[in-house]
Amino acid sequence: MANHKSALKRIRRNEAVRLRNKYQHKTVRNAIKKLRSAEDKKEAETLLPTVISMIDKLAKKNIIHANKAGNLKSGLMKKVAAL
Repeated sequence: MANHKSALKRIRRNEAVRLRNKYQHKTVRNAIKKLRSAEDKKEAETLLPTVISMIDKLAKKNIIHANKAGNLKSGLMKKVAAL
């Protein structure tokens, strides 16, 4: 266990950040699932910009890798275009 005051604070902060990242990542995954399960093209087209924005924010904060973000966005755009 850590002995220094700064190390103890770092442990607390890391846990808070980990939980926040986990929450944001899970929220985006649910939004992606909702978009993928959409049958109506209009509904999918209205959801697409918000989901893409969420994915970009995760990539910007290094919660997910930039290439993964690009692959996700590409796949979602293909899916919506195919509807």
